[in-house]
Amino acid sequence: MSRLTRRSFGALIGATSASLATPGLLRAQNAGRLVIIGGGFGGASAARFARINYPEVEVTLVEPWPSFITCPYGNLILGGKRTLPQITHSYDGLRARGVDVVQDRAADIDYTAKTVTLESGSVLDYDKLIVSPGIGLRWDAIEGYDESAAQIFPHAWMGGDGSQISTLRQQLEDMPQGGVVGISIPGNPFRCPPGPYERISMIAHYLKEANPTAKIMAFDAKEGFSKQGLFEDAWGELYGDMIEWIPASGDGQIVRVDVENKLFISEFGEEHRVDVGNVIPPQYAASIVRDTGLADESGWVPVDARTFAAASVSDVHVIGDANIAAPLPKSGYVANSTSKVAVAAALAEVTGRDAPADPVYFNTCYSHGGDDYGFSVVGVYRTTDEGFVETPDSGGISPRGPLSELADNRRLEAGYADAWYESITRDMFS
Repeated sequence: MSRLTRRSFGALIGATSASLATPGLLRAQNAGRLVIIGGGFGGASAARFARINYPEVEVTLVEPWPSFITCPYGNLILGGKRTLPQITHSYDGLRARGVDVVQDRAADIDYTAKTVTLESGSVLDYDKLIVSPGIGLRWDAIEGYDESAAQIFPHAWMGGDGSQISTLRQQLEDMPQGGVVGISIPGNPFRCPPGPYERISMIAHYLKEANPTAKIMAFDAKEGFSKQGLFEDAWGELYGDMIEWIPASGDGQIVRVDVENKLFISEFGEEHRVDVGNVIPPQYAASIVRDTGLADESGWVPVDARTFAAASVSDVHVIGDANIAAPLPKSGYVANSTSKVAVAAALAEVTGRDAPADPVYFNTCYSHGGDDYGFSVVGVYRTTDEGFVETPDSGGISPRGPLSELADNRRLEAGYADAWYESITRDMFS
């Protein structure tokens, strides 16, 4: 059954006698049209916020997957602390609010005609477009690593249908006693800066009970990482010598993989055999923004710091991981909070309301180091004519110290992390 497009629907209404049209249809015809590409932390948050605060605007969300599996808390599946259904979220709540959720993939955008063409062939007209498609993986960045190789060395860095994280979990369960887990970590920028290190922690949490003689070798293309001291404290206190983190200068950059022989090959030519391989490749913005000219040579999309408007075209705002917004991290919290600024800025012209004049952006990032062991970092960011800047002395990070002195703090922060996850997913999908 073919889907009636926005354009054909408008033509049909125009050809129909006004006396036959219902008031609801007339309102929909005269209201502004907001189309949102991508139903993750940025897109779902934008859709819900728009429906609540701009009920006169028609909101359409385009998302290829029938439900959303969060990357945050995916690491806890590896640690045995969550299951896949517990991090899978339905779009039914958004539908109940009046969002038209279209399960399809955006294939092309015509910025002049203001249309989005879907893989099914349907065409959506928009007055304002918010693009939040997430990341793409640079399959050519590591020799030997492509989509077929990811079935053996899973990346587990995109929710999708959940098969990647499930495969990695099963491989950990099947690993021989005393086996080696190899993790390849990319250089900046990439989605969720603390994510690989929480993953190391959660894998170690599982192995500590199930395979205590196993070893984790974390090969890093960088010299340091987010919340490094806190993670290293957790590793030393909870897992002994199970974890070896190898920076770029210590031959930590993996440049080639051999999935048949289960080898990681480093920049200096060293071969490392692993029993389980997790390759998190370098990233850029999803293909829809790269293929339609929104992204620059970096592979990410430049945006206006006050509105998230795309630098290269009008009436388009890019939020979430796909944009260039440093020093704001590519995190779920940032995608959620900045989505609301982008919606307000995008719909100001449509609705006649004021756009945010001087927005302030926040990020709170929790990480799990082990069971009842959490810590966090908070950042506050403002805008200048040059872009985003972190407000000095406005954020904070969890204290460091021996677990004997900070056990209550670590336990409380683990609970705060769980509460954050429940709160932000409600704010996206309810």
